Amino acid sequence: MVKHQPLQVYEKQVFVSFVTGIYGCRWKRYQRSQDDSSRWECTWFIILCSSFLLLLFWAYFWSVAQNDFNEFNLSVYNRSGVWKDETIPLLASTTVGFSYITFLLILALFHISLGQQLNLYWVHKIGVSATLLTTISGVITVDDIWRDEWDILFVSLQATAPFLHIGALATVTAVSWLIAGYVIRRERSNFQIMVLLVYALVLVALYLVPLTFNCPCIMDRHRLKPRPDIIGRRGAPMLAPEHTVVSFNRALQHGASSLEADVAISVDGVPFLMRDRTLRRTTDVSKIFPARQLDDASLFNWTEIRSLNAGQWFLKSDPYWTVETLTARERSRIGNQTVCSLTEMLRLASRANISALLNIRKPLPEHPRSRNWFMDTLWAVQKSGISQKRVTWTPDTDRGRVRGLQQAANEKLSVEEIRQRGITSLTLHYSKASHRDIQEYLANNVSVTVYPVNEPWLYSILWCSGVPSVSSDAPQVLRKVPYPIWLMSQNAYNFIWISSDLLSLIIVIGIFCFQKWKMSGMQNYNPEQIMLSAVSHRTSRDVNIMKEKLILSGAPIRMGVRANC
Repeated sequence: MVKHQPLQVYEKQVFVSFVTGIYGCRWKRYQRSQDDSSRWECTWFIILCSSFLLLLFWAYFWSVAQNDFNEFNLSVYNRSGVWKDETIPLLASTTVGFSYITFLLILALFHISLGQQLNLYWVHKIGVSATLLTTISGVITVDDIWRDEWDILFVSLQATAPFLHIGALATVTAVSWLIAGYVIRRERSNFQIMVLLVYALVLVALYLVPLTFNCPCIMDRHRLKPRPDIIGRRGAPMLAPEHTVVSFNRALQHGASSLEADVAISVDGVPFLMRDRTLRRTTDVSKIFPARQLDDASLFNWTEIRSLNAGQWFLKSDPYWTVETLTARERSRIGNQTVCSLTEMLRLASRANISALLNIRKPLPEHPRSRNWFMDTLWAVQKSGISQKRVTWTPDTDRGRVRGLQQAANEKLSVEEIRQRGITSLTLHYSKASHRDIQEYLANNVSVTVYPVNEPWLYSILWCSGVPSVSSDAPQVLRKVPYPIWLMSQNAYNFIWISSDLLSLIIVIGIFCFQKWKMSGMQNYNPEQIMLSAVSHRTSRDVNIMKEKLILSGAPIRMGVRANC
């Protein structure tokens, strides 16, 4: 008796070779295996997933922290004494690391879906370890020098939570294909039950998490309040050197309704505009007075301060990458700027018929004007000719002596404290101004100004919250936001939320049912039927390629006797 047994034909598996080759450097078929992955490789898969989640968090943090990049660079400058844009290498390394880890994770998921054994190449293991350690060190560094910035994550969720929810829901729904394949195709075990239970809990949590959202822009359009006024914080420091006449003029050109400035007092009693404690960063004091470059700015007299150049540093360092957009005439004007006095700024505001917000730095106790600094400030206000009602006083001292000015506070206070102190407005950091607090202040006729607001998404949620005004380093950016980035009624969002959940649930159930049906169909075939079925469905070209191997069984075949198939 002669049996015909078809030889196995190996088809080209280009995609599988690509996946296993890039992930584990296993380009040949004999190098691959469909056996279970070892515990060591499963551990590396968990490390890869953890690295992806950490980098996803890290990338999201830097995407929303763009609002405060100037504050970050200033924090680094205060520690190192050198001004440079430290965000560029951070963004570049984060982008490269996130792309690399995401690519490896996609390859690992393809391994699982194709039934291939995980075997991460040793070079990738080094790369994943280096990326993970670098990211962890970055998180620790930011927590050390910029700890308050973590608050922006919670603030940003007011704008991004609905979109992050949809993205997370789509991702977890897609992962159900792998979960279903793992649970259904293998023998029952406690670990499988745990995996299925964890997945179900995550899915249910995603379905219900919108109940916790607090998004100001989920509201009816008719309830939207007027567009918040934009205050030029130190002018328009992204377009011209901060606290200079050119900077304030640029802010007015871009629609600023008010100007904000940081005020210091010279030793001879002249209020001037300066943000830093020293003159080193924004002037050429290291060239003119090298021995005094680390001295407090208020320890110089006005003649010395006026002799310093306050524009060349901007052209040389290009802190906001905007110098290339300037014309030759604008560069020449910026290069000749000097330190601006409070009187000059207030005269400019008076001519433009706008108000001014003053953040006055009280002189040190040993300063010659430590007792008369508020009188120096009042004299500058009167000298400028601006109406006192257009000037806002923020220091929480000597309020009784400056009753003619508008009273404001830079800290979060209760309504009772505000009334007791005679304060009419608050200037709050965006992390301290919640939607509920803003509504309470406005209900009690307390105006609120929020700072710093440099990104459209933050401006949008504050607009939806009803904030009357914001203080910004980028009035030229906010001017281009004619309407909140997104605005949706509660009913519309509820429809999207429930529809997404139902669609996800249907897809997940369908995937599990399909995997179950597919597995039950495979169990109805024995190996011989599977082989014959595979042969019968081949094309004529494939059949011609296949060869037969004759296997003789039973008694020896005699000469002249025909073998039966």
